[in-house]
Amino acid sequence: MAVVSAAHVPLAVRMRPRDVAEVLGQDHLLGPGRPLRRLVDGHGVASVVLHGPPGTGKTTIASLLSAATGREFVALSALTAGVKEVREVIEDSRMRLAAGVRTVLFIDEVHRFSKTQQDALLAAVEHQIVLLVAATTENPGFAVVSPLLSRSLVLELRPLAREDLDVLIGRALADERGYGGRVGLADDAREHLLRVSGGDARRLLTALEAAVDLAQAQAPESSGETAWEVSLEQVTASLDEAMVRYDRDGDQHYDVVSAFIKSIRGSDVDAALHYLARMVIAGEDPRFIARRLMIHASEDVGMADPTALSVATAAAQAVAIVGLPEARIILAQATIHLATAPKSNAVIQAIGAAEADVRAGRAGPVPQHLRDGHSSYARKTKKTAGYRYPHDTADGVLAQQYPPDELVGVDYYQPTNHGFERELSGRVPKLRNIVRGGPKTRRPPAPDNDTDPPGGGKG
Repeated sequence: MAVVSAAHVPLAVRMRPRDVAEVLGQDHLLGPGRPLRRLVDGHGVASVVLHGPPGTGKTTIASLLSAATGREFVALSALTAGVKEVREVIEDSRMRLAAGVRTVLFIDEVHRFSKTQQDALLAAVEHQIVLLVAATTENPGFAVVSPLLSRSLVLELRPLAREDLDVLIGRALADERGYGGRVGLADDAREHLLRVSGGDARRLLTALEAAVDLAQAQAPESSGETAWEVSLEQVTASLDEAMVRYDRDGDQHYDVVSAFIKSIRGSDVDAALHYLARMVIAGEDPRFIARRLMIHASEDVGMADPTALSVATAAAQAVAIVGLPEARIILAQATIHLATAPKSNAVIQAIGAAEADVRAGRAGPVPQHLRDGHSSYARKTKKTAGYRYPHDTADGVLAQQYPPDELVGVDYYQPTNHGFERELSGRVPKLRNIVRGGPKTRRPPAPDNDTDPPGGGKG
């Protein structure tokens, strides 16, 4: 029994909304009086940059803009089009405009256009030769050149809510463009599809179609029944690892990595393992994950657990030797160690404060007695006279000036009371008191907490 009349056309394409009423999940843009709704209704001539996750309706909205306004619809993909193709489309649009026909130019994945390619659009957009609808999954502030942004409405599409996806399943099962009531879906299978689709309508429909195809292939020869049901087992068997939405070149990459590091920093070991699993399943380079763990070990654990860096470094070395799939176990162990370790950012705060002084010009001459004394000239002129060797004392510590004159008494490292640093918080002041001969100390200015520190900062 064939359940699809046009099997060569993907379900996601067949179910593309035909009008605004069928668009799901974007009421904040398409509600009455909203800017995008006004454009779709034929009011206004502003070009638009649509950004948001895959499967949220960017291409659909572009085609609706064209259809509702009676304009010619031309689509380009930034993956295949160059400046030459862009200029050809603009010239064709100019000729249509002379004949009274306007053009909607849709550019998918505009973030893949170079600056030169994007600049080629500016004049056509400014003079309204085309109504540009540019789609991107990236942050447009980084992915689109400023002159193009300033000439466009920038609108964000949201992932579809569970309720919207549920409506979409029902529509695909009942509508003649889909399965026309000839296919059923078990409740647990439906729930699983909703859970794994991640707010992506295209992914949901693709997964549903794969499950229906599998169920159809496994169905017995026609027994006179006009409808049959897809099971949970058939849904799960038809899914693969691509269902985990994680683009290693896009925002999802940075969002998941950021959530991974912030979960470790926040000592939520379970959340950290979740994000680790998402990266591993999506095919992230395990060496990249290991590098992030090494940075985190110093940045957010530091001297609160001095073994953290050793663990992270050993994990990185083991990952390089072992590789996947076993490397995921090693990464998990390192993640658990760091997530459960006491936390301190005193190390990165200390180097940040020292760097701030150097950049501000507080870097006087090295004290005479600390300068290198190995050359014959240094020995002859006794340039290092006065240096005292700490190991000549019983405690291995003695009073002596080490920093330049203008930084005497400055404290960069401020141990916390977390983990091993609790011991250092008592030891470091005693060392300073001996080395400085008992002088008062002063602290450097507090770093700006609104700025991510070097090496990844706040994730």
